[in-house]
Amino acid sequence: MHLSSEYLTIVGARENNLKDVTLRIPKGRLTVFTGVSGSGKSSVVFDTIAVESQRQLNETFTWFVRNRLPKYERPRADALEDLTPAIVVDQRPIGGHSRSTVGTMTDIYSVMRVLFSRHGTPSAGEATAYSFNDPSGMCPHCDGLGRTVQPDWERILDPALSLAQGAVRFPPFTAGTWQGQTYVNSEELDPHRPVGEFSAAEREFLLRGRHGSEVSVDGAGGSRTIGYEGLADRFERLFLKRDMSAMSQRTRDLVGRFLVEGVCPQCAGARLNAAALASRIGGRSIADCARMQVTDLIEVLKEIDDPVARPIAAAAVGALERVDTIGLGYLSLDRETSTLSGGEGQRLKTVRHLGSSLTGLTYIFDEPSVGLHPRDVHRLGELLLRLRDKGNTVLVVEHDPDVIALADHVVDMGPGAGTAGGTVVFEGPPRALAEADTPTGRCLGRRTAVKERVREAVGGLWVKGADRHNLREVTVEFPTGVLTAVTGVAGSGKSTLVRQFTEAHPDAVVVDQSAIGISARSNPATYLGVLDPVRKLFARETGADVGMFSFNSSGACRSCEGRGIIHNDLAFMDPVTTVCPDCRGRRFKDEVLRLTVAGHSIADVLDMTAGQALDFLTDQGLRRRLQALKDVGLTYLTLGQPMSTLSGGERQRIKLATRLHRTGAVYVLDEPTTGLHMSDVDRLLALLDRLVDGGNTVVVVEHNLDVIAHADWIVDLGPDGGRDGGRVVFEGTPRQLLTARGSFTGDHLRGAVG
Repeated sequence: MHLSSEYLTIVGARENNLKDVTLRIPKGRLTVFTGVSGSGKSSVVFDTIAVESQRQLNETFTWFVRNRLPKYERPRADALEDLTPAIVVDQRPIGGHSRSTVGTMTDIYSVMRVLFSRHGTPSAGEATAYSFNDPSGMCPHCDGLGRTVQPDWERILDPALSLAQGAVRFPPFTAGTWQGQTYVNSEELDPHRPVGEFSAAEREFLLRGRHGSEVSVDGAGGSRTIGYEGLADRFERLFLKRDMSAMSQRTRDLVGRFLVEGVCPQCAGARLNAAALASRIGGRSIADCARMQVTDLIEVLKEIDDPVARPIAAAAVGALERVDTIGLGYLSLDRETSTLSGGEGQRLKTVRHLGSSLTGLTYIFDEPSVGLHPRDVHRLGELLLRLRDKGNTVLVVEHDPDVIALADHVVDMGPGAGTAGGTVVFEGPPRALAEADTPTGRCLGRRTAVKERVREAVGGLWVKGADRHNLREVTVEFPTGVLTAVTGVAGSGKSTLVRQFTEAHPDAVVVDQSAIGISARSNPATYLGVLDPVRKLFARETGADVGMFSFNSSGACRSCEGRGIIHNDLAFMDPVTTVCPDCRGRRFKDEVLRLTVAGHSIADVLDMTAGQALDFLTDQGLRRRLQALKDVGLTYLTLGQPMSTLSGGERQRIKLATRLHRTGAVYVLDEPTTGLHMSDVDRLLALLDRLVDGGNTVVVVEHNLDVIAHADWIVDLGPDGGRDGGRVVFEGTPRQLLTARGSFTGDHLRGAVG
């Protein structure tokens, strides 16, 4: 059968919950995939089209190169034809280590380094001499981090106590521990005199010791003599000069309580050594330029007219203008990527593609409107249309009505989620979708309704004089006992304000956008803490050892080691995953599967949906945890479904489910509508209402107009982003916001209501 090359063709796709999906997607067009969370959108676009495109592209390289590239397994589909090379712009973190900045990830800082090496006066040398990630350019005091982390001796040592009484408060070194004996047993220190009364020489010996000093300590093999190691030397060796990421989370949290972080005194946070900072262009160092807002830096670089430096500056200006084009002109090059929101990170990934002259590609975006204020969505739309008009195919997974309206073609997946989804329920233009009888179509046809009767606050929680980043001495009272929405355009200071709110009120329950820890063996049952009680229930009812009911322990199928699948790595060939023939994908030994409770094996329980498990399990503690899944609309998930197969919206809600049911708590949610379909937003609002009506206070950072209209109180920041933001432009109810002037949020809410 001949298929037109004007289309990307999928026949019989069966990845995840897809039910033999067949599609013809027009090339050279903008196609938006819609549907409720978990309906199969990502399974079509990412797990099928993107994977197969990248797999086939890798086949064009030599075996030597292919062995060093990521390996992709052939998607489960009858045929995928007429694909083009795919570039995926997803929501995965862009690299959150402390050396990654906006400038380094976009490669703009590399251009700036070349500019200063050629045009800076006096020149510090080659481009590497301006790199804070290279020994030739980094500050020697902080190793290019711009800040120093030191032990907090006021917390570690109690000057009112003696060593014998426990003056050392850091648990691994306290009196009575093996390491604590070093200080209590030292003959050069009085263990019974308060540490605060030590002379300068004694304190120096306590912290740094002296070469050749020894001390006797008691151990399992009796008393022995070891070399004396100062308290500071030991702390730094064990915890500061090692990679803390390799330590357990418990150890990192423990050590973190005894550290204090500050700006590097030598480079004042600039990260660079004296030679690099002395080099100037127009009176500014490269660190000065990196601190500037992108829009300001563009104007500075345009002033350079030197014949040698002008082309380099023009290259930097071009890249910076692309950053401004996607609505991030308020950022600075020295901004650490770990502080960026998911939406900001995703948009920065697109910068490198905007300057490309390649055509005939397939660009795939995963909810690019995440983190965007309604005012800025049109900029995203212009970006998508620019990529399309250059001769590319653009595929977007999206929920935002304004993005859907831009599409040339829409594919609506559903009708439900999980096993109730996985089929195409609509194909066609956006106008026709608004009239279709699907969850998406019904939601597109409705207007936003502003809340008329708002709850009365029962008290208030304050943030006073907030001045971090672009906040300008902001003082705000967050009312308690109500639902408060913190709004404003991207970069206006919303997340910064809420972060300072949570620091001022550390008991708040925070549900942010950070990724949840997942592995090939994690599932909703393990994440919610349901599996261990279920295993104990089976052990109690059957008399077998509790380890028999774990696919990570003695009950695991020997052939697949409890994975349910067998992954065959065929060296240079594509990997192949098959269902384990011995356990038939059930993960357990046959003798375990024969042990049942009320006619169900442990594997049967893991195959149950959360809704089915609620009917099966009677233990109130288990039911309460499963009820949390029901509250967030995830009853269709099976308890044993791998977490890696969940969509972004599902992961956000399952994280929320673990933090529910606390009376009198303060909940802080950072863009909880991320990944949610318009109909799922209704369910989220019902959940937030239950939290508030149950005696809690809820604060959400949001752009979604339905959430804003449903709030009891709104704190709107702005008026714009970056240096033009950082102020409170409105405080009041949604009805009052409709008549407010000088608020972009108010402007768009009026448009949605009218």
